Amino acid sequence: MFTINIEKECGCFKKSDLENNQSFEDKDDALIEAMNMVNFMNEAFCQKHDFIFSEDGHNFQIAVNEKAKTHSGCCGGGHCS
Repeated sequence: MFTINIEKECGCFKKSDLENNQSFEDKDDALIEAMNMVNFMNEAFCQKHDFIFSEDGHNFQIAVNEKAKTHSGCCGGGHCS
């Protein structure tokens, strides 16, 4: 049995139709679903987080990381430099 676990369910995850702790008989099915979930979450969610997954034996863990704020305070008008 292979399981996909989301370590921290953010608000976007809770609002989505995605399920935590999904189990699969086949490792390839679990891997494909974990990759699809991570891709969907990174593309469709609010962009406050990055989602990555790792494999630990029979478990696929999807980690949630805060995105680094890259805003420098410049408006981009070209007059700050």
